[in-house]
Parts: sequence; C-alpha cells; structure tokens
Amino acid sequence: MGDDMGYAGPELYQRVSNYVARSLPRLSERVAELYRGLPPTTDAGTYYTEYLQLPLTERKERAERTRQVYELLRKQRPGTAADQEKHLWAVQHARAIHQMAEGFAFDITDQAQIAAMMKYRDQAMAENVAWWHKYTGDRILLSAHNTHVSYDSFDVRYPKTQGAFLRDALGKDYVSIGFSFYKGAFKAFGTDDDVMRTYRVDAAKPGSNEETLDKPRQEDYILDLRTAPESARTWLDKERVTWNIGAGWPDPTEYTAAIGKAHDILIHLHDVEATTYLGTS
Repeated sequence: MGDDMGYAGPELYQRVSNYVARSLPRLSERVAELYRGLPPTTDAGTYYTEYLQLPLTERKERAERTRQVYELLRKQRPGTAADQEKHLWAVQHARAIHQMAEGFAFDITDQAQIAAMMKYRDQAMAENVAWWHKYTGDRILLSAHNTHVSYDSFDVRYPKTQGAFLRDALGKDYVSIGFSFYKGAFKAFGTDDDVMRTYRVDAAKPGSNEETLDKPRQEDYILDLRTAPESARTWLDKERVTWNIGAGWPDPTEYTAAIGKAHDILIHLHDVEATTYLGTS
C-alpha cells in the first residue's frame, strides 16, 4: 500500500461520491459541487505539471474544497458495523484526496514554503501508516528512503521526518531501520535531464560513515544501534559525511548524519547493484 500524498486518481473521487450517493444521499449535491472539476482527466505526470502551473490562489481554493468534503464526512456518525466500515474507508479516501490538494497548495517558488510542504508530506505519510496500523491491526514493514524513515533528518529540505512523526504516534512500537553501503550501482533520474539510468559510485568518501562501517571483516551485517557498546555509541552519535542518494543523481550537496541518532537498527552492505526496471506496462 502506498502512503505518500501523491496522485489521487479519478477512481478515488468516484469511491467517495459513490459512498455518499448510497449512504448519505442528502450530501450528494454538496459533495458533487465541492469536487466539481477536480478529478484528473489525464495521466499522473501531465496532471502534476498542469496542476502546479495553476495560480497559488486557485490551488489553495481547491485544497479548501477537498478539506470541506473530508470534514463533512468525518463528522458523520454511521449506525451499523457494516456502515461504520464503509464510512471509515470513505473518510480515508477523502483524506487522501485532501492530502494531495493541501500538499500542492504551498508556494513552490519559496524555499521556506517548499520545506513546509515537505514537512506536511512526511506528516501525511506517517498519518496514513498509523491509520492503517490502527484499523487493520497489521504489523507493518515501511519501505522508504533513509531520510524519510529516520528520526533525525540529515536534509534541510525535510524539517521533520516521517520516522519522527511515527515515533510520536506509535512510541517504541516504531523501529527505524536504516541502510548504508560502501560502493555500487543504483537507478536514479538524471538531475539535468530527468531520464532514469544506472549510476555507479566506486567508494565511500574518506572519513565518511560508510568508510568506517565497511572496515569490519564481515562485509554485510546488521547492527542493533540500541544495544551497541558505549565506545561504538560515541562514534555512532557523531555527525559526519554520509551517502544520501535519492531519486536524482548526481547531487552535489555534501550530506552529514549521525547514524545513532537517526535509526534503531542499521543494515550495512559492502556492494549493491541497481534494480532491473520493468517499465510501467
């Protein structure tokens, strides 16, 4: 299940509208009016591009409309257990729609607003995971970039991470597992042309976290940072240069991180290989 505040397709709007028509017909006209013109009619990429070109005032107005639908549904009190289950999902669908609209209602020409948007994004992701955990009772393995699952953000673009929000919500029931590697290949979008390709880095930088982590005779290992000896903790809690490879490469920024403050467990790999991209069909 995806947890990001990304593309809310037309089927999501339809699910909300269908629920309202069946279970809350008195609200159908109001919901239809609030959602008018909002469901996507193009592919996700085109929708994103066109949406962000809308005036900020219009994006804020759209977010206000999606918020009203979300709040309207959230305040309803269904009767039977079956109705409650349907209502639960309808509210979450409306919430996902609003998360997207709210996330796009920030001023992307302002660096401070971009940081605020990223904080909102991580909060939304955490809320979706916590919601899923609460209402399904499932144990969850959350897969995301180190920057998102950690407690201590090592990227100024992310003021508070999904991991920090989840620790606030779940306490010690949330365990952050970080990955590190010494060298290898990975898939990324070119930062100058946005084309996905395979990149390779030959070795971690001298003095970096990864250089030291790669020195044990065991090339690949798991380290429980919570029970590491005091001497190791002293090293782990110090901030130093680290790999921070996300969706785009090359990235000229030099990132630093204190691994012991970012995660509970670390998985270190000596050498990694890029995934095989299967395409979108």
